[in-house]
Amino acid sequence: MDLKNLIRTIPDYPKKGIQFRDITTLLEDASGFQQTIRELVDPLIDLQITRVAGIEARGFILGGAIAQQLSVGFVAIRKKGKLPGATHSVEYELEYGTDQMEVHVNSVSPGEKILLVDDLIATGGSACAAVELIRRSGGEVVGASFIVDLPDLGGRKKLEALAISVRSLMEFEGD
Repeated sequence: MDLKNLIRTIPDYPKKGIQFRDITTLLEDASGFQQTIRELVDPLIDLQITRVAGIEARGFILGGAIAQQLSVGFVAIRKKGKLPGATHSVEYELEYGTDQMEVHVNSVSPGEKILLVDDLIATGGSACAAVELIRRSGGEVVGASFIVDLPDLGGRKKLEALAISVRSLMEFEGD
C-alpha cells in the first residue's frame, strides 16, 4: 500500500500558502496505520531503545504505538504548563514567535537510549527542542522517526547537524 495516498492535503491551512499534510486520514485507515507503525518500527529493532519520546500531540499517537511494539516505556514531551510536577523546559522558535515545551525531570534517566517520534518534520524547531530536553535529562537520542518530511523547510538537516539519525516514510515538496 502506498501510504502517501492516505495523507490528505488541505490547502491554505492554517494560513494562505501552506499545504497542510493531514495524517488523520492515514490513522483512520486500519491497514495504513498498522503498516505505518510496522515501517517505523522494523529498522529500530537492533538499536536497544529504552524509551520512546513523543512530541505533543500526534507524536503521542505514534510514539505510544511504537513504544508498545518495542516493549519500552513512553515519554510525553508537552507544551508548557501541561505537565504536573517538576519539569525541564526549553524555548524554541516558531515561524511566528516562540513557544516552550517540557518534560518531567524524572522521565528520562541518564544513559537511556531514546527514540524521538512525531508525525512530521518541517522547520525542526520542536524536534530540536525535544532533543535538547532529552539531552538535558541525560538521555541519548538514538534516532528520530517521522511519517512525513518537508525537506524544503530544513528540519531534517537541523536534526542531522545535532548528530541525530532521521527516518521518515515519505517526503512532500514545498511548505
